[in-house]
Amino acid sequence: MREVSNVFTLMAIFFLPIAVLYTFWTNATGQIEWTGSVALWLLCIMSLMGTFGLRSASKKLDEDPADNPRADIAEAAGDYGFFSPGSGWPVFLAFGATTVFAGLAIGWWMFIIGVVFSIVALLGWCFEYFRGDVI
Repeated sequence: MREVSNVFTLMAIFFLPIAVLYTFWTNATGQIEWTGSVALWLLCIMSLMGTFGLRSASKKLDEDPADNPRADIAEAAGDYGFFSPGSGWPVFLAFGATTVFAGLAIGWWMFIIGVVFSIVALLGWCFEYFRGDVI
C-alpha cells in the first residue's frame, strides 16, 4: 500500500501547481473558468485523500506483497471472494445505470424508470444464489 500511496502523492504534487496555474491563467482573461478550476482542485484534494487513506491503512495492516521489491507473484495469491461466472445481472444493472444518467438529461420519468430498473437488477445480482433459502 505504500507504493500506491506514493502514486497518489505524486498525482497530488502534479495537480496542485496545475490547478494554481490554470486558475491564474483563466483569471487573466477576465473571469475564472470555474469548471476546469474546480475539477483540478478536486483532483488534487482527492489525490491527497487517497494518499492519507492508504497511508493510515498501511499502518494498521500487515505489509502488502507489492511493497516488497523481492516478493514473488505467489505471495499475493489468496482467496479474493466468489465471482459469478455466468451472471447476467451486471448487464441489466449497467442498462439501469445508463437509463438513470440518460434520465438526468432527458426527463424525470426516464430517471424514475432507470432507478426502479437499477434497484431490481442490484437486488437480483445480490441475491442470485439465495433462491429457495430462508433469509
